Amino acid sequence: MAQLERDLTKGNVWKQLVVFAVPFLISNLFQCVYSVADLMIVSRFGGTNSVSGVSISSMVMLIVTNLATGIATGGTVMIGQFLGAGERKKIKESISTLFITLAALAVIFTGALFIFIHPLLEALNTPPEAYKEAYGYLFVSILGIVFIFGYNALGAVMRGMGDGKTPLKFITVACIVNLILDLAFVKELHMGAAGAAAATVIAQGLSMISCVIYLIRNRFIFDFRLSSFRFSGGMFAMLMKVGMPSAIQQVATNFSFLVLGAQINSIAGVAASAAVGIVSKFNSFALLPEVAVSMSVAAMISQNMGVGDMKRIRKVTGYGLILCCGISVVIFSFVRVFPHEIFRLFGAEENVVSAGVLYMQSFSFEYVCMPFIVALNGVFIGTGNGWVSLITDTTSSFLVRIPLAIYLGTTAGLGIFGIGCAVPCATFVGAFITFLFYLSGCWKKSTIINQPQKE
Repeated sequence: MAQLERDLTKGNVWKQLVVFAVPFLISNLFQCVYSVADLMIVSRFGGTNSVSGVSISSMVMLIVTNLATGIATGGTVMIGQFLGAGERKKIKESISTLFITLAALAVIFTGALFIFIHPLLEALNTPPEAYKEAYGYLFVSILGIVFIFGYNALGAVMRGMGDGKTPLKFITVACIVNLILDLAFVKELHMGAAGAAAATVIAQGLSMISCVIYLIRNRFIFDFRLSSFRFSGGMFAMLMKVGMPSAIQQVATNFSFLVLGAQINSIAGVAASAAVGIVSKFNSFALLPEVAVSMSVAAMISQNMGVGDMKRIRKVTGYGLILCCGISVVIFSFVRVFPHEIFRLFGAEENVVSAGVLYMQSFSFEYVCMPFIVALNGVFIGTGNGWVSLITDTTSSFLVRIPLAIYLGTTAGLGIFGIGCAVPCATFVGAFITFLFYLSGCWKKSTIINQPQKE
């Protein structure tokens, strides 16, 4: 059991942050390869309509995934703070409640999406020529929601315990399986977008089941016996208090991009839709290092909040911000120098490349503003104050990004370029609000454990 736990309250802060972030980064990188491999293989063997279909349906599934991730993050914070405080009984209660909650939500969302699959695709202004492919991808993906929620729950638990290496083992195997099945279903069996989705679902299921078996054999703190699954009303209330703001924040942010996607579909057509889908996939890769740092910051801070060590928390925050800024400079430079190469890497046709480069010219400034939001969100989440991230992200998404995209893209007639401009503008506003909240010190009070602070 000891090998599946790690004390993040002692030792060199810089070394621990990097060592913890790297496995999490690689794990997320492989998980991201699922969707990117879908798009690249479909692009090469299915054509623009298939790419557009995958892009549109992926946005819907991204919202579902982020809801699971947000709630699971609440579990990470709770487990981390309980571990830091030495409350092992509460760790088991929080793990059990997290698993039951996400299992119930998986069932609810599976049913709801099957019912509303057609209205959703119509609301997104799905191009008629891409509708069949979008439907096929979304239908199959819905079947795998239980695996998405299950794996997020397992990953959250292990991060809270300070273990970033175990998830990496299984996501690596699953990624290889996904690539093999992608080629088999899309290239050889000509299943199009639905085949890509089937490959991902099978790979995710394999990853989740293998992880559970491994934890049981290594005598993890939670034994997965049926009798161990006990629902705690108190833990559920705390999970919702800590995790729901993060879930709503992520869903709100991605919903705003869903609105932007619908706007692009209505004014620019299938080539622009495919181009924005490729930018979205590239962006999911580009932000991975910063997200890994942010979640590592949150995990480290949650354990240190359990022992009330504010000095160490500030040090973790500073190092996290430095790392995110350095990563952002590299990504921004790459995007500005090699925009055409990014789209050609996905096998995009020339009309898709032209639309994508135009969008990327304005969108790329997103990477300049992101470090401050991503790094400081790790602080708010780790201390159990995710409501701060909720306020900043929903404000920037609904009061800036969507209205500005509609004005610049449609009213001002700037099209896809104008919509791209709205993205970094909203992120800049969000970064400013986030920094003000950090300076206020409102995050210093834990919402989980009342532990005396050691300055």
